Amino acid sequence: MTDAQDFDGLRALVTGGASGIGRATAALLAARGARVAVLDLDPSAVEKPLLGHRADVSDDASVRAAVAAAAADLGGLDVLVNNAGTGARGTVEDNDDAEWHRVLDVNLLGVVRTTRAALPHLRRSAHAAVVNTCSVAATAGLPQRALYSASKGAVLALTLAMAADHLGDGIRVNCVNPGTVDTPWVGRLLDAAPDPAAERAALEDRQPTGRLVTADEVAGAIAYLASPLSGSTTGTALAVDGGMQGLRPRRAAR
Repeated sequence: MTDAQDFDGLRALVTGGASGIGRATAALLAARGARVAVLDLDPSAVEKPLLGHRADVSDDASVRAAVAAAAADLGGLDVLVNNAGTGARGTVEDNDDAEWHRVLDVNLLGVVRTTRAALPHLRRSAHAAVVNTCSVAATAGLPQRALYSASKGAVLALTLAMAADHLGDGIRVNCVNPGTVDTPWVGRLLDAAPDPAAERAALEDRQPTGRLVTADEVAGAIAYLASPLSGSTTGTALAVDGGMQGLRPRRAAR
């Protein structure tokens, strides 16, 4: 179920769109016919045909101004991809209240602020869709990820609630649940590890496919959920995790 130009004439907004999953998503939507604006803390790397706008999703005034500017540039909004996020390591006792507030402010309230600002524009669209970048951490217990997992679990619950709330508005709401994705952010985490090669091998080994997910693979899933071709898909979490959530492969004996 593909169409190279299924987004022709549609207007899309991608947060955190200057790198990683967001950048891959913005590029794919543009390639499939959408006009795309990107919100990012540093949009300097955003190149045409994408339109870059600076925004901090932890600041409501910043978000409202950037969404309004993007909607004006595009002539409206049909698709919103809430992708901006941040990470955290540790157990429930390893991060103080300030760090909990920081991560939740970005990963959860960032989705709230951007969607809230975009809703008046989305309600005027005949093909309105919201896709949130969640995580396998929302549905699988991962070590040293208590805060991050809590934030993404909240995004999953919020996605379902939003899907129910906005049925009457004609707005579909879904999310993607990636496994560990080979992005610059993950690369920086690996570089900071005592043994980067061993850490990468461990991350690859916990995914049944034996490799990290690519940003392009997540972008493809986001585009599927956002496309008008998926008009009956709402309230769905699509795993893009190399089988991490559902599969329990038997490893070969050593």
